[in-house]
Formats: sequence, structure tokens, C-alpha cells
Amino acid sequence: MKKKHTQAVFKKNKKSTIVFPNFALTKLHMVMISCFAALLLLAFAIPSDKTISKHKKLSLSMPNQPLLNLTANSNETEIVWKKISIKKGQTLSSIFDDLNLSQSLLYKIIHLNKDAKKLTKIFPGADLSFAFNEKGQFSQLKYKISNSEELFIRQFDEKLASEVVQHSTEIHVFTANGTITGSLFNAGKKSGLTDAMVMKLASIFAWDIDFILDIRSGDTFSLIYEKIYQDGEFIQDGRIIAASFTNQGTTYKAVSFDDGNGWSYYNPNGRNMKKAFLRAPLNFSYISSSFNPKRFHPVQKRIKAHRGIDYAAPRGTPVFAAGNGTVTKSGYNKYNGNYVFIKHPSGIVTKYLHFTKRKVKTGQRVKQGQTIGTVGSTGMVTGAHLHYEFVLNGVHRNPRTVKLPKASPLVKSKMSSYLTYADPLLSQLDSISVNLVSIKQPVNNKES
Repeated sequence: MKKKHTQAVFKKNKKSTIVFPNFALTKLHMVMISCFAALLLLAFAIPSDKTISKHKKLSLSMPNQPLLNLTANSNETEIVWKKISIKKGQTLSSIFDDLNLSQSLLYKIIHLNKDAKKLTKIFPGADLSFAFNEKGQFSQLKYKISNSEELFIRQFDEKLASEVVQHSTEIHVFTANGTITGSLFNAGKKSGLTDAMVMKLASIFAWDIDFILDIRSGDTFSLIYEKIYQDGEFIQDGRIIAASFTNQGTTYKAVSFDDGNGWSYYNPNGRNMKKAFLRAPLNFSYISSSFNPKRFHPVQKRIKAHRGIDYAAPRGTPVFAAGNGTVTKSGYNKYNGNYVFIKHPSGIVTKYLHFTKRKVKTGQRVKQGQTIGTVGSTGMVTGAHLHYEFVLNGVHRNPRTVKLPKASPLVKSKMSSYLTYADPLLSQLDSISVNLVSIKQPVNNKES
């Protein structure tokens, strides 16, 4: 049923007379005043040409985003967050216990929807932030899923709601260079690099340089790299666009290029930086013993050929397969402890001794960089380390100096575009490192 709207009507009382102080108006006076008022209203109502012109130029712009977000229950800057950095061994259950939050709340959150289930994939080093109301009760939590996504779980009265917020990121390009006087990490820190970026730099040249054994004081590096920002705040390192490393007088250069199968690093001649074998089968830390055919054995107390390299590293450090191949032996004996032998093409065998744990089985095919075991101290040893041997056609060779097969070049159809892309980057690398090159020490630009 429609509701009737009444209209207000002002009725004139014929008998009434409008009285002003000291005089009364006749009908003639009323007519004259009405006409005069009408003329004034007409004069002010009709705009001049100048006014019309101004109005024509007037434009109304609306904001791209609404002025009010009805879904937001509070201002982000007003929320006090309690940030928890996830440690190894921590679980969501233990975190909720530490914050005096009930396990039933955790259950409700985890089973809220697919977005909330992403909380079950938290890992050590990630951050989980909580907010509480004035009564100390749970209000909301947030978890950064990735650089561009952040998950919010909010509680409204007794109900939970989730929201995945998309954040835009910006990539900024930087340059850096440095000279090694102590360790590569210290040199990287002085040049403004994070430890993660130093590891990226080392991984590019891992097929040419043994960063555990070959690094010397006076070695230099230069790089062009990315940093990722979000809302003006540094989030993490991006990729290395181009880099050079001078080790013991030999300079290696690499440029990141998309060959159609993703980004890879190539040298100035267009050959892939990845080769058939890594120079060292684990991330660099420090080394206790190098290749020495006449080494006094610390346990057996006698001169015994040491046909490999010992890499001292913390127990449990992952050890990689130096190249693609097939595991011919994965076992244990009192001398080698837990060991793995891998057969590669071209008559090459690599041997890895003294593992805490073996991660592969005899007969298994492995790929370069695959974890095959972890550093330990099993067998006849004095401390935790990896013993690594490189055997070519039955003869032990020094892994540091053995000549390795060349890497494959880019296909001809990609070479022209690569050189056009790489040349200006390589020139910029040269300009970055110009002050680091010693005039007395010539640099041998060795390219594989």
C-alpha cells in the first residue's frame, strides 16, 4: 500500500493586513514592491556572458577509489600489531598458546575457507601479526602470503571473515661493486648487498669459481641488480641483471637473458654459465683441507694420499650432486662413513664421503644441484666435513683445476638479440668496476 504524501499549503487570510511599524501598506504599495523584487531576482538570476564562460570551463572530477571503504573496520595505521617471527619448530598451535588464544579459535580460523588454509603453510622466518581489542581479545591477524598478497583474518562480534589484499610492488635497479679484503660476505656488506644477494652472486659463477677455496684478497666484483619495494619500503632483493667477478686475475662476466625458456645467465659470447659440473658441491662456508697427494692422516697417524678436497661445514649442511648422473653406490663403511658415488658421462665419477644422512639410493638418477646427502662426521674422521673426489677415466683429478666441458651456446636465432641486449649492460659493468681494476695487475678476460 502506497503512502500518500501531503503537501504543505500556505493559505492567505483575506481579512489579515500586513502591518509594519508606523505605517500600513496599501494594495498599490504591495504591487510596486512585488514588481521591484521580481526585477531584482531576475537581474541576479541571469548570469553575464563572463559568468557563463566561467561555468563552461568548470569540470567535476571524481576520485578513482571511493572516499569511504565500508569493508574496512579500522584504520591500518591505528592498529597496534604484535609481530611473531616464526622460528624453527614453532607451530600455529604453540603460537596461539603463547598468546593465550584458544585452540578452538585456531580451528575456526584454519577451517574458515581456502584462503585461511594458507596459514598452515607458514615456514620459519615468516611473520605472523596479531591485533587485539581494548579488552585484550583477538581482533585480527595478518600473514604475508607473497610480495603482492597479504591475508587478513578479522573477527566481527563472534564471526570471522577473511580478505586477501593485493599490494603493488615496484622494482628499482641498483649497481654495486667491491673488493675482497677478508671474506666475500664482508665485502658484499660494505658495498650495500644483503647476504642473500651475495649468495645469488656466487651461484651465478659457481661453475667457474670454487668460492670456498679459490677466493683471494684483492678479488673484485661488480653487479647491476634489482630491489623490490612495496609502498616505498624495501621488501627483498630481485634478480641480478648482470655481474662480473674477477678471481685471481681472471674476470668472468654474466648477463641475465630470457632465452624463451625462462631467465638464464650467459657469458659475453652467449654461452650458458651453467656447465656440466659445479666447482664445489655445496654452498661455500670455509675449507679445512685441499687436494694433497701426500697428506698426514689425522686419525691413522701416517702419510696417506688425500685424493680430494675436504669442505668443513656445519653438520646437516645439504650436499649437491656436482652434475647429472646415476648413483652407483650409496652405502656405509668404517672408513668412508655414509657415502655416495655418482657416475657421469665422459668417464667421470664423483665421490662424496662422511655424510650424516644419505638422500639417494643405488641406481637412482640425479640432477645437478640435487641434494644427495648432508654433511656429517661418520667414518674415520675428526670432525664434520664433506670429502669430495673427482675421478676422470679412473684417475683422481683435482676438482679445483680439472678442465670441465664447455657449456652450450645460445641458439643462433637468439644470439643477435642477446648481443644487442647484453652489450650495453657489459659496458655499464666495466664503468662500475673501472676504479677497482689494478693497473699493475693485468686482468685476463677468460670466457668459457
